[in-house]
Amino acid sequence: MRGRRLRRQGGQMRLVQSVPQDLEREDPIKVAIVDDSVVVRGLLSRWLIETPGISVVGTYRSGRDIINHVVNAAPDVVLLDIEMPDIDGLSALPHILKARPQAVVIVASTLTARNADISLKCIALGATDYLLKPQSNREVSTSQDFRHALIDKILTLGGRAKLRQRARPEPPPRVVRKDDGNTEARPVQPYAQIGPATLPPMRAPSRGMPKALLIGASTGGPQAVMALLKGIRPMLANVPVLIAQHMPAAFTTMFAEHLTRHAAIDVVQASHGEPVRPGRVFVAPGGRHMEVKQDGPHMVISISDAAPVNFCKPSVDVLFDSATELLGSGCLAVVLTGMGMDGAKGALRIAEAGGTVIAQDEATSVVWGMPGATVRLGACSAVMSVQQMVPALGRLLTGDRT
Repeated sequence: MRGRRLRRQGGQMRLVQSVPQDLEREDPIKVAIVDDSVVVRGLLSRWLIETPGISVVGTYRSGRDIINHVVNAAPDVVLLDIEMPDIDGLSALPHILKARPQAVVIVASTLTARNADISLKCIALGATDYLLKPQSNREVSTSQDFRHALIDKILTLGGRAKLRQRARPEPPPRVVRKDDGNTEARPVQPYAQIGPATLPPMRAPSRGMPKALLIGASTGGPQAVMALLKGIRPMLANVPVLIAQHMPAAFTTMFAEHLTRHAAIDVVQASHGEPVRPGRVFVAPGGRHMEVKQDGPHMVISISDAAPVNFCKPSVDVLFDSATELLGSGCLAVVLTGMGMDGAKGALRIAEAGGTVIAQDEATSVVWGMPGATVRLGACSAVMSVQQMVPALGRLLTGDRT
């Protein structure tokens, strides 16, 4: 499991994200903490200073403070609170990204519907991810889950951002055989900026028309999903879209509303027993699994509170497996940016049933965990950016195989 290791945290051994030793020793991830609570600033700073590979370059009490100091502090990661005096996180975000465009911004908020809406607005403006804070300073200080999530996100996203800045040569073109028997050289997106540079063999896509489009995503997913849906919106009249995006419960309702508003498409948070009909987009509710089942002549949504799969709930694997059982080769699946490997095994089962799987490439993924695992299992018919997926999915959804 590349990039993760056992480390003692809070008196227990825990699997956490790690960074390469050269980054840890010589070029640590520089973090700026922005929070109006002096207690929280001090606590987070202590946690991060104690973590190998992380350096705290400044703590700030308001959006105005970080705006004034972000250039000189030059952080790789900005941990940005939403609710602050003077200038709040949402207002400060564009100024931070303008002054430090390469910075990873993680917005932090407590779990409320209002903060979920603001967090998603921040992501639409360029924030990389969000982090849920406990409701009180006392809970912040005692929550090991929050501490682990904070450190894991910084190591993962900050380490990824620093490694991206290291130039890699482009891989040589890949020679492919076309349907007419001729060959041509096609450029290949870099497969692994942190690891193997060779793509495994790609599978042939299904020759039949898709019966459903399935999308799995996690970290970085909201932006990728929105861009994808906006691009393929005209081609969705004949198929339903089912999305498993790793999100907490309060976020998925807002996520569906944001997609409806910005992608101009009918998106809903899925409900148990709801008929699955073409032209509609269903988002799995946060903290619940979403499956598709047969109910007489109809395909319907099934929502369950079963145990997490791959530590995830909703799980992409759960969605993919249920769709494979029901639709077989009629599944068209997309695995987008995200930590971990949820969705990879389900994608392989789709491919083995004759369906088509497309994964986001590493160069454009915020985190190449889920799509990378899918590629390494040999489940994919294509590996590409979201921008490249739009015409590719358009051809598959309209039956154009040219």
